[in-house]
Amino acid sequence: MMANRLTITVLLAFLAAQSSVVISCNFPPELWCSSEEIAKTCNVVKQCAEWSAPNSVAPKVNFTLYYESYCPDCQVFISGQLHEAYTAVSDIMNLTMVPYGNAMETQKGSEYEFQCQHGAIECQGNLYETCILHYAPFPTAFKTIYCMEVSRDPVPNAQKCMEKMGVNYEQVFTCANGSLGNSLEHQMALKTDALKPPHQYVPWVTLNGVHTEKIQNKAENDLKKLICDTYKGTKPPACSQDKPTLRSCIRE
Repeated sequence: MMANRLTITVLLAFLAAQSSVVISCNFPPELWCSSEEIAKTCNVVKQCAEWSAPNSVAPKVNFTLYYESYCPDCQVFISGQLHEAYTAVSDIMNLTMVPYGNAMETQKGSEYEFQCQHGAIECQGNLYETCILHYAPFPTAFKTIYCMEVSRDPVPNAQKCMEKMGVNYEQVFTCANGSLGNSLEHQMALKTDALKPPHQYVPWVTLNGVHTEKIQNKAENDLKKLICDTYKGTKPPACSQDKPTLRSCIRE
């Protein structure tokens, strides 16, 4: 933590000494070099390039997907862009998945009741995937969730996918139908509700903690390229290719 603060302090001093940040830059200084788009907005592209140039190894790109298990467009994104990008460039990518989406929660005593856009089966799917993320190492959890989502009917295929990937189905089932899963899903709700700006649809993505429509469009069109372009270190050989755009499930 101390090293991170020192790095940010040195970076700010470096930028302040060499550039004049434009007035339209509304991002905090620690995010100025987090993406090419923000660097352009804040008029610090050259300075960010100079800052990162000496480093062949750089921090991984943080990418978060906010989604719901039965949203058709989330399924398309997970089975297409996300799977391709994570499979190809996971070594430069920190992927976080938040299965909640356009759901709503109501506190009932010490627990929460969830209402989901695509019905009770989607709430069950969200709970399964939340518990899988809790118990399994992330690479295994991702493969399991991919298996469920690519089927287009995650709940009936959950057990088969978990067994295929070596995830303990009974453990996940108990979690999803008990107080632990309820608590974990509440945490997913808090993460989703804390988004700024608030999400308007799913899939909804953030890149290094930032969401813009430009970032969203780039992720939907070619996520691998977005990750590669954002990464400040030496690019891995896998950085290339395009994918088609997708639609979105509009928040009600």
